Amino acid sequence: QVQVVESGGGLVQAGGSLKLSCSASGVFFSSYHMGWFRQTPGKERELVAAISGRTGLTYYVDSVKGRFTFSRDNAKNTVYLRMNNLKPEDTAVYYCAAKVSGDIAAYDYDYWGQGTQVTVSS
Repeated sequence: QVQVVESGGGLVQAGGSLKLSCSASGVFFSSYHMGWFRQTPGKERELVAAISGRTGLTYYVDSVKGRFTFSRDNAKNTVYLRMNNLKPEDTAVYYCAAKVSGDIAAYDYDYWGQGTQVTVSS
């Protein structure tokens, strides 16, 4: 069982920045595909960004391209989502997730964190 824990959410003004962190347990962390999802009430959970294990290939949804950066530090079993130029529409609960194989942009992640709230005020 892989345990996933997010941190770093909070309240920020539009145009500001936040950095989310996510740690995952397991000796094979470097091979895990990791994803950041977000969800607002009444809406489907959306894959915002993903990063592959080993190669570091990244995926971003169009609405965050150029503003968000996904990185990983395998030595620390941690991934990061740097979010710049935040907009009110980025407000959501952000979830980190992990899976061991497959398409990083597919939604079939196996292990999920509890979520962290990001609120962007206008």
